[in-house]
Amino acid sequence: MATAHHRRAASTDVTPSMKRISTEAFGFDEARHLLWRAGFGGTPQQIQALASMGPERAVEYIVEYDNIPYESVNSSDFDKDIMRPPTQAERQAYARARRENDEEAVARVRAMRQERQRSDRRQVAQMQNWWLKRLIETPRPLEEKMTLFWHGHFATSYRTIEDSYHMFMQNQLFRDNATGNYGELMYNIIRDPAMIAYLDNNDSRKDKPNENLARELMELFSLGEGNYTERDIKEGARALTGYTFQDDEFVFQERNHDDGVKRILGKRGRLDGDGFVTAILENRDCSRYMATKLYRFFVGDYPTGATEADEAAKRVISDIASNLLRSRYELRPVLTRLFESEHFYSGAVRNEKIKSPAELVVGTIRSLLTPTRDLGVLSDAMNLMGQDLFFPPSVAGWEGGRSWINTSTLFVRQNTTCFLLTGRMPRGYHDESRNDAYSPGPALATLREADPAGAREAERVASYLLKLLIGRDSATYRESLTEFVADNGGRLTDPVITGMILLVSAMPEYQLC
Repeated sequence: MATAHHRRAASTDVTPSMKRISTEAFGFDEARHLLWRAGFGGTPQQIQALASMGPERAVEYIVEYDNIPYESVNSSDFDKDIMRPPTQAERQAYARARRENDEEAVARVRAMRQERQRSDRRQVAQMQNWWLKRLIETPRPLEEKMTLFWHGHFATSYRTIEDSYHMFMQNQLFRDNATGNYGELMYNIIRDPAMIAYLDNNDSRKDKPNENLARELMELFSLGEGNYTERDIKEGARALTGYTFQDDEFVFQERNHDDGVKRILGKRGRLDGDGFVTAILENRDCSRYMATKLYRFFVGDYPTGATEADEAAKRVISDIASNLLRSRYELRPVLTRLFESEHFYSGAVRNEKIKSPAELVVGTIRSLLTPTRDLGVLSDAMNLMGQDLFFPPSVAGWEGGRSWINTSTLFVRQNTTCFLLTGRMPRGYHDESRNDAYSPGPALATLREADPAGAREAERVASYLLKLLIGRDSATYRESLTEFVADNGGRLTDPVITGMILLVSAMPEYQLC
């Protein structure tokens, strides 16, 4: 797949132009591309509706999603007290039991804590299903797409912090600031209990600063390796001393904060955490780093080694960086400009990005309107594909790109798509959804409306499904689909059309968007 993928990209035109794409050039294919990259795909009706709006209104509809009503997240959806700290009375009772060698009382306390930990692990599994359901159902896909982006950017894993409610709080922080101001997120992330615990800043004292948060704040969250010094890390760690939390609240412990003069990235003064973040945001390397991250997430790999494509990407990244600075890190104007640009719709950009497990699962459901079937099975499948929500593999997040695809994950990807379309369960699971039959009718609705006669012709339906599902027609693929119809009685019944969709979903190009 990789060879064909790069051969096709190399022979396709690419433009570095950030000029707005013309209304005439914005059709079904472009609207489909926008829905996949700024969200998780769409039905033919949604694609057609977006295409009819034209590029400016279509992008506004996607980016200005606050205008679309949707149920807000309720902070009481999950139990915040499972991993609450012990009360003073509980601490005193435990200390007394230890002092008096009351092994039975000590064992009771430990058993209660172990039960809370088990409950918390069950809750984080519920949270995975809750977020996956939201990804599938949201009418504001960019909001959840950006929440996912920040989860991979400011990567924090439940496995380390072992407090599900802190992960929930962080997830909502990302959602609240999804397309807001990156700088505000930076100021908030140094106060986030999940991040503070994950990078050990709660153990940082003025006499012994912990450098983890300071290092990752610059290396992974804002500047990139090589754009700061070890001295900057040490001084940044001093600035972050005293930044901790109590239960679910950020706490600034003044007695543990080093309020001495510091010099970070050329900025000098009695800098605290906010001063540290400000020094980062004022460094031009920050805008370049974030522009590259946004480009890779929404547009494509960079660098690829293909000279023409990389030169175009470099110019576009420079434009994004300039716009980030001009907007003072407000993301909506930057994303609007990117999603309207001619570059974004270049042939070399479209249908060239490997779908993440979230994009594959959520996109299949949203674009084909398959039954969701079983959120737990889908969450497990995403884990096997390499994207376990709330469990990024490291502070660097998910690598993405080609790392999503290997012989093992490709097998799971195809089985999961088959499960969504047929209800055929992966081995080891109970089949509780086989009666929830998939109907391909909605997928063909626009074809049947626009071309009723064509909707009864195997070749026309094959061409339509290829354009919808992999973004391009192919004589070879079209022929194999029409042969399948002929081999199955020659009539376009629902089972035969579902079989055609299954065949397309097994093609290498279905893994791309």
